[in-house]
Amino acid sequence: MNNGMMQLAIMIMAGLGVGGLILAVLYPYFAAPAVSQKRLGMVAGGNAGKAKGSGSLLERLGDNKKDARRKQIEESLKQLEEEEKERKRKLTLAVRISRAGLKVNEKQFYAYSLIFGIITGLGVFIALGEAGEPLKSLLAGGAFIVGSLGLPRWYLSFLAKRRQTRFLNDFPDAIDIMVRGLRSGLPVTDAMKVISTEIPEPVGPEFIEIVEGQKVGIPVDQGVERMYERIPLPEVNFLAIVISIQKQTGGNLSETLSNLSRVLRDRKKMKAKIKAISQEAKSSAAIIGALPFIIMGGMQLLNPGYLNPLWDTRIGNILVGGSAVWMTTGILVMRKMINFKI
Repeated sequence: MNNGMMQLAIMIMAGLGVGGLILAVLYPYFAAPAVSQKRLGMVAGGNAGKAKGSGSLLERLGDNKKDARRKQIEESLKQLEEEEKERKRKLTLAVRISRAGLKVNEKQFYAYSLIFGIITGLGVFIALGEAGEPLKSLLAGGAFIVGSLGLPRWYLSFLAKRRQTRFLNDFPDAIDIMVRGLRSGLPVTDAMKVISTEIPEPVGPEFIEIVEGQKVGIPVDQGVERMYERIPLPEVNFLAIVISIQKQTGGNLSETLSNLSRVLRDRKKMKAKIKAISQEAKSSAAIIGALPFIIMGGMQLLNPGYLNPLWDTRIGNILVGGSAVWMTTGILVMRKMINFKI
C-alpha cells in the first residue's frame, strides 16, 4: 500500500511537472499576439479619435498628401509583414544551413547527423557499462535520437546566432559607408560594392549577393529582402523597409539611411546595457541549474555505490525522471524571466 501511494504521488508530481513545462514554454507564444492586438487597437483608436478641423484649403491639401503617404507606407508595411509570415512558414533545412553559413547541402547534413548520433549513442552505452540493461538501452537510444536530431539542429541555431552577432557588429558601419557614398554622388550599387570590399564576412559577402543579383535583374529592394531571409534580424528588416518605401514614395535616401544608422547604433548600445544588467541574474540561474549535477558528480566520486538505487530500481528511475522534468521546468521558467529581447 505504501509503495502504491508513493508511486501515485510520484506520478502526480510528474504530471504537474509536465503541465508546468508546457505552460512555461507555450504561454508566451499565445499571450504575445493578444498583447500586440491590444496595442494596435489602442494606437488605431487614438488616431481615429483625433478631431479633423476644417482649416484652409492648403492645409487640407497638405493633410491629404500626408494621409496618402501614410496609407502607402502602411500598405508597404502590411505587405512586408505578410511576406515575413510566409517566409517563416517556409523555413526549410536549406535555409537553416544558409543562415548558419555552412557550405554543405541537405544530404551531407543528414549523413553527418546520423554519424554523430551513432557515436553519441555508442558512447553513452559504453559509459553505462554496469547499469541495468533496460535503463542502459533506453538512455543509449535517447542519446542517439538527441545526437542525430537535436544537437545538429541546435548547432545550426548556434552558428546562425553567432553569425548574426558578427553581422550586427559591422552592419552600422556598412550603412555609414553607403551614406557617405550616396552623398558623394555614387549610385546605390557602387556604394554596396564598396561595402563588399571594405567590410569583412559576413556583411561583405551579403552585400556582394545583392550586387551580383542586380546583374541578373534582381532589384535592390528584393535583394535586401533576400538578405533578410539569410540574416533574419530586425535591423536588416529596417533596411529592407527603408529601401522599399523610398522606391515607392521617393525622398532623400542618404538622410534616411543616416537616421537608420543612428537607430542601429542606439539599439546596439541598449542591447549591451541590458546584457550587462541581466548578467547577474543569468549567472545565478546557471549556478542554480548546475548545482544538482555537481552534487551528484561529487557524491558519485566520494561514494560510488550510494546512488545506484536511482539507476537499478524502478522507483529510482521514476524519481530521476520526475526530477528531470522539474529541473527542466525550472530552467525554462528562469530562462523566460531573464531572456530580454528588444
